[in-house]
Amino acid sequence: MRTHIVWDWNGTLLHDMAAVVAASNAAFATLGVAPITVQQYRELYCFPIPKFYELLLGREPSADEWLVLDAAFQDRYEELSDACGLTEGAAELLTGWQAAGRSQSLLSMHEHHRLVPQVRARGIEQHFVRVDGRVGESYGTGKTDYLRQHLLALGTDPARTVLIGDAADDAVAARNAGAHAVLYTGGSHTREKLEPLGVPVVDSLAEAVELAGRIVV
Repeated sequence: MRTHIVWDWNGTLLHDMAAVVAASNAAFATLGVAPITVQQYRELYCFPIPKFYELLLGREPSADEWLVLDAAFQDRYEELSDACGLTEGAAELLTGWQAAGRSQSLLSMHEHHRLVPQVRARGIEQHFVRVDGRVGESYGTGKTDYLRQHLLALGTDPARTVLIGDAADDAVAARNAGAHAVLYTGGSHTREKLEPLGVPVVDSLAEAVELAGRIVV
């Protein structure tokens, strides 16, 4: 039994924060909210996402408003994401982990039908034993149930699994599913927001992979 890595996509393997923030600003504009910078986004972003919008609106969006916000975000992100590359060193790390005879998979809260073509277009699909994205409603959806289902489908022991992500929800999902987590500071959260979560925090994916290999022995 060797360590299995579950990779997050947005903000972790995919270096897409500029696109995420631009798409978020397009969503904010539908309700007359002023745009924010990448740094402001990283300082404010929280989960569930409606709570993030509440910080900016001063109230939680209604169900109807959420549909408008989500549609605006998805449409703008779709336009911008093709230009986003992988995070520095990601392709080499995926290749190296697989070459060492270790397994890895990808789990994202990005819509499954949008996620798979993005992964395939970047030529890395073959490194994963499974790729799963979100199916269905996005409002307030957490990653915990998706991670449990993902590991069950793989037949992988959660205790020998390390989730590498960039957000608080990654740490929460891993804890709830009985897995480990390593959080990367280059995505949606600042280091100051990640450190209180009680899991290892690193500044590069290379550090994350090295640490993942030592967490489970």
